[in-house]
Amino acid sequence: MYTSEDLKVFASRGISEEKINEQLNSFASGFPFLKLSASASIDNGILAVDDTQVDKYLTEWDGYLADNHRIVKFVPASGAASRMFKNLFEFLDAEYDEPTTDFEKKFFDNITRFAFYDALNDACVVLYGNTIDDLMDEGNYKEVVAALLGEDGLNYGNLPKGLLQFHTYEDQVRTAMEEHLAEGALYAGNAARDVNVHFTVSHDHLALFQDLVEQVREEYEREYNVRYHISFSEQKPSTDTIAADMDNKPFRDSDGSLLFRPGGHGALIENLNDIDADVIFVKNIDNVVPDRLKDETVRYKKIIGGVLISLKKQIDAYMAQLKSGNYTAADLQSMVAFLEKSLYNRNDAVVTLDEAQLVAYLLKKFDRPVRVCGMVKNVGEPGGGPFLAYNQDGTVSLQILESSQIDMNNAEAKAFFEKGTHFNPVDLVCAVRNDKGEKYNLPEYVDKNTGFISYKSKSGKELKALELPGLWNGAMSDWNTLFVEVPIATFNPVKTVNDLLREQHQ
Repeated sequence: MYTSEDLKVFASRGISEEKINEQLNSFASGFPFLKLSASASIDNGILAVDDTQVDKYLTEWDGYLADNHRIVKFVPASGAASRMFKNLFEFLDAEYDEPTTDFEKKFFDNITRFAFYDALNDACVVLYGNTIDDLMDEGNYKEVVAALLGEDGLNYGNLPKGLLQFHTYEDQVRTAMEEHLAEGALYAGNAARDVNVHFTVSHDHLALFQDLVEQVREEYEREYNVRYHISFSEQKPSTDTIAADMDNKPFRDSDGSLLFRPGGHGALIENLNDIDADVIFVKNIDNVVPDRLKDETVRYKKIIGGVLISLKKQIDAYMAQLKSGNYTAADLQSMVAFLEKSLYNRNDAVVTLDEAQLVAYLLKKFDRPVRVCGMVKNVGEPGGGPFLAYNQDGTVSLQILESSQIDMNNAEAKAFFEKGTHFNPVDLVCAVRNDKGEKYNLPEYVDKNTGFISYKSKSGKELKALELPGLWNGAMSDWNTLFVEVPIATFNPVKTVNDLLREQHQ
């Protein structure tokens, strides 16, 4: 099936022939839906902290910072912003020349409110010799959009979200990346005032990110009295997946070459695994707010950090006790209760285990990476949600699932999905070392049966594309997980350019 040239391509990408065959088999067999036990809720799987607990967890996190642990803020930032401007690209291609749709009218009616307005106005003057106002007065709306999106102007149609100007301040304009620097200083700086921020970026944009960091680093270090350690990584070629034709054979382009595609955000588990840290926060690039609204975001980041440290301490204490052999039957039952009631990890067969089997089971379940995930009340935003799902070993645990992982033809599963009270805003904090301080090898905890197949085309030929298990979905399937309710005010994504007109981004 493979030519000598194919094998050279595999080797250059760091992908084994065995992995290629595994991916092709996935196209043929598909991926099973996950069996659900329930949708997670405040009564079953989501912790709603009260005022007393808030103080406890804030104190826990402040104490952890004081001990100078290595904390990293991990921000996936490789996605292009082109989807943000889908409506404006359509306007450029439309037969009409003046704003017609509600979206177009809103954009132009409020154009002065965008943080990038001054930069766009300067670009229009350079390109056309006219200001935005002049161009709009003359009916040249498409020239304004072309200046915003095109390579000769701001090039926003080709840049990643992290490099777009999001927010206006009295004396500056900030990009999304800069807001993450500011945010990191407020909850991830240890007693030594070190702030570690890591961005995953595409190769094409790496230099632009690095240039921006060099321009602004000293300014933010002075403002927040911190020392930044900013790093970048790119999605590894070894995480790309081979495309298949409709017969599940390797898709070949017109020149006979194989086609590889990015494996989706699940590929970033490799990047996350390379991070040298004790605790890692994970948050998407576009979910940021101006300083005037950061207090609640920072408060709940510290809270979920405190929850994580509290859980980790208890887990490590139990592991030490199990390894020492200094425990009673009552101690073991307390550990089972903690596993079931605090981590919502249930195993109906646990009552059949003898003492040695129970100790082995508890060690296996405790000796895993830990994550605490913020969950917001469901207000109709797209995205995955929190569920209790069955695992391959027969246990039930907390999982973040996308709708594609749920069998909507199954009435019970569909009901669980539709009755979900919360959804996933991608607000995670992770503990990635064991009780001895050794790093876990995170790819070992991926459920490979949770990938996703989509249908695309290239050069007029249909093809199948494979996405790896999502970073916070199947890639973290075998982690210890706890969900914590966080306010909807902490979730302010920018999916379209007009989202920047929301009060939270003004």
